[in-house]
Amino acid sequence: MPPAALSRLLLPLLGLAAATVADCPSSTWVQFQDSCYIFLEEAIQVQSIEDVRNQCTGQGADMLSIHNEEENAFIMETLKKRWKGPDNVLLGMFYDTDDASFKWFDNSNMTYDKWAEQEDGEDLVDTCGFLHTKTGEWRKRDCEGSFVEGTLCKAAIPYDKKYLSDNYILISTLVIASTVILTVLGAIIWFLYKRNSDSGFTTVFSTSSQSPYNDDCILVLEDENEYAV
Repeated sequence: MPPAALSRLLLPLLGLAAATVADCPSSTWVQFQDSCYIFLEEAIQVQSIEDVRNQCTGQGADMLSIHNEEENAFIMETLKKRWKGPDNVLLGMFYDTDDASFKWFDNSNMTYDKWAEQEDGEDLVDTCGFLHTKTGEWRKRDCEGSFVEGTLCKAAIPYDKKYLSDNYILISTLVIASTVILTVLGAIIWFLYKRNSDSGFTTVFSTSSQSPYNDDCILVLEDENEYAV
């Protein structure tokens, strides 16, 4: 099989290997590390933070939680460039009076914070956290009666999907490597086949074009013909 034909045969396989696995539900979402994010532009008057949270749970997600400086910076940059979001984004946290501390709605650990320096009021029960997208700082504000210009939701990528995605990358690499090797071997085999085929044709042609008698035989035959006359 010619190398070109072999390449055409393997191209669909190569294209399959090069395809990427979409970890997020759709292109509307943005992936960062092990999570997917979506910004819902619908403005809402907050009577309770649950009003905002219901928007996210309706998407199969929860309100935003942030766990490191890289994620905080990612949110800021993406809100500016892609989502064109507001200056303040509501964080998915609540004040737990039992522990006298803020906690994330998605039950993840509070391993990181970036609170701006401000005095806390006596009662933090109805206090919400907001990410100020221009400075990256978090600020405490009263939830009730707040007006939000959009909601940022976050969903973790399921473990099984991440596991399959990692395996897919490995398999894709192996398929691409195998495809390249097969293409090279096919080209070498085709080259050797053509070379041997051409050599065989030349040998046959050269042999068949030669006279069955050499010069000495021709001279002897001529002498015999003279005596015969």
